[in-house]
Amino acid sequence: MTIHPNDVLPDLLQPGLRLVFCGTAAGWKSAEARAYYAGPGNKFWPTLHQVGLTSRQLKPQEFPHLLDYGIGLTDMMKTQSGMDVDLVNDAAARERLHRTLLRYQPHHLAFTSKKAASFYLDLPTQKIPYGPQPGNVGETQLWVLTSPSGAANPHWDVVPWQELAAAVMKLLS
Repeated sequence: MTIHPNDVLPDLLQPGLRLVFCGTAAGWKSAEARAYYAGPGNKFWPTLHQVGLTSRQLKPQEFPHLLDYGIGLTDMMKTQSGMDVDLVNDAAARERLHRTLLRYQPHHLAFTSKKAASFYLDLPTQKIPYGPQPGNVGETQLWVLTSPSGAANPHWDVVPWQELAAAVMKLLS
């Protein structure tokens, strides 16, 4: 894990990952628990298991075990926490993520919200489709997924997650 003193949650990254998930920032419950996707209504952990990316449903505190599956974690905003609507876009965060992608070169990076993708791609959320995005960052294919946050329940759709899982599983065959 990469830990910087001002980060709300540490990055979970290493070379050779098949997939890295990137949220906008740690939610309040995640910041409090010091664990990714720890909100009570968050669908992240059940969905990873449901779509076949993990062999069992991990608990938020078990997030370091994702490395065993070739999966890493990061956030766009490492020093902010809260709901997406309250976060402030930061060009330095975009540059940090870009450098991180070039350094670690995961096969896929999946934004777990349109807001995170819009901060990185510098596009309005309504112009960003779910699923794979055009172009790569180095060798990394970018994806945008529906948010697993309980606050985003009205927009939930597991299909982009299933499509991502299928693409990741192709790396194993």
